[in-house]
Amino acid sequence: MAPISLNSHSFLSLPTFSLSSSPLRQGQKRNKNSSFICCSNNGVDHQNPRVSLVEECGSRRKLLFQAVCATFAFPALALAAETQLPEDFRVYTDNVNKFKINIPQDWQVGNGAGDGVRSLTAFYPPEASSSNVSLAITSLGADFTRLESFGKVDAFAETLIGGLDRSWQRPPGVAAKLIDTKASNGFYYIEYTLKSPGESRRHLFSVLGVANNGTYNRLYTLTGQFVDEDEEKLGPKIKKAVSSFRLM
Repeated sequence: MAPISLNSHSFLSLPTFSLSSSPLRQGQKRNKNSSFICCSNNGVDHQNPRVSLVEECGSRRKLLFQAVCATFAFPALALAAETQLPEDFRVYTDNVNKFKINIPQDWQVGNGAGDGVRSLTAFYPPEASSSNVSLAITSLGADFTRLESFGKVDAFAETLIGGLDRSWQRPPGVAAKLIDTKASNGFYYIEYTLKSPGESRRHLFSVLGVANNGTYNRLYTLTGQFVDEDEEKLGPKIKKAVSSFRLM
């Protein structure tokens, strides 16, 4: 399948990913003006915040940090109870990667061709937008059996925000603010915001979990994000989608 470019659909991802359209959505037309943004360790771009990892981080937190960055991190949303499917939503099920999520009926799906260690699935509205939901799946070593292998949620969240924040620079860079954290039912939830000078504030919600596919452990990092301008229109949809995420 030919790779698709997601113009105006802002994703931060590992540089090896190349999104191709989902077989279920190939009949739909792609917006011509979209770009897939790669995650870099070279500091913060003035237009799109990029992550530079604090060197003091241990290797375990570093891996978790990079996985969050792979989806341009998002939520401190509590796990939603199993309820009736919301109106205008559909269930997206991945039987290979063993997860399911409720997404809006008209949203498109992009599947990343990873490098054998990481893969990416992105969910985004049909119109050009920097608001979206994406899932990065990263293979782990045998000793990474649960999220606590990376440390407690609060400590990890503080490392994440510290690595993203550049508001102390002169001139100031991206400002990162931690909103909430929670560990529940085997998941970590992290909510925060990012604000680059001259740009709209982004609301970020990340859910992280670990599961075994029968061969090795894998880290799942689901991220939903929306900008201030999209909060009324897309914010509720993204929160519903993120809170519906389940491992099978």
